[in-house]
Amino acid sequence: MTDFCRQPVSVSAVCWAALQYAAGIGRLLGCRGRLNTELRSPLVRHVLGRFTGTARLCPGKMALEEQCSAPPRWRSISLTHVEFPEDDLTGQVLAYISLLPIAILVGFVTLIVFKRELHTISFFGGLILNEGVNWLLKHILREPRPCAGAHTTLHTEYGMPSNHSQLMWFFVVYFFLFLYLRMHQTNNARCVDLLWRHILSIILLGMALSVSYSRVYLLYHTWSQVFYGGVAGSTIGIIWFFFTQEVLTPLFPKIAAWPISEYFLVRDTSLIPNILWFEYTVTRSEARNRQRKLGTKLQ
Repeated sequence: MTDFCRQPVSVSAVCWAALQYAAGIGRLLGCRGRLNTELRSPLVRHVLGRFTGTARLCPGKMALEEQCSAPPRWRSISLTHVEFPEDDLTGQVLAYISLLPIAILVGFVTLIVFKRELHTISFFGGLILNEGVNWLLKHILREPRPCAGAHTTLHTEYGMPSNHSQLMWFFVVYFFLFLYLRMHQTNNARCVDLLWRHILSIILLGMALSVSYSRVYLLYHTWSQVFYGGVAGSTIGIIWFFFTQEVLTPLFPKIAAWPISEYFLVRDTSLIPNILWFEYTVTRSEARNRQRKLGTKLQ
């Protein structure tokens, strides 16, 4: 009997009555402390609950059901939660495509952090304004989404106008105007420069159409909700572009000269026609100068 009390207590594949019986025997044999300790461990109590149906896991720890008197309600981040029909490859691809607005927002934040250019900041401000207008329109119109109950997680129950469609068309229309009116060179622009702008415009147009179609295919919106979202986004994009050009751009040099702007290295490139070409040539020239100086020192 003494050898039995020295053996560790096993809790595999036994029911609650058998363990209670073992505990009673243990008390008679003088090993009450070890049995009680084993029976009180979270793992053992959870295993027992699997047999008796009286225990479950709480978030972050093992505990009995009575210790989870107020279990939390779990929710997903609906902003990135997209559902698609099971075993539907087209739906899965469109679900990923519908996440393009999130990628655009992340890209803007990255550009602002590393470039700190006022026009980019203004562009991003227009996107935020566009989102605010969409939220306002949805709560004014209060038109429900199609196929109520088809999706478990929704950012909002209203679908008019489509948020994804409005954001994409704002971005695309603003970018069109930026490419052809802001990033101009001379009147005799090279064919290659015009070609890449046309190609980029076609790609952007395809992105906007794909995202709009994905919202209808995945039953998040109707065609009318997507259409009016595109109209709203395009209209706000045109207004914001010309507001930036006519009102904000003349103020950019003054804003860039503020002490706080100088501290955070905020800059204004509105007077540079083709910022990509400018940055490329300046960087290449500076790299060559530094390489030349380095070669002179080594000699």
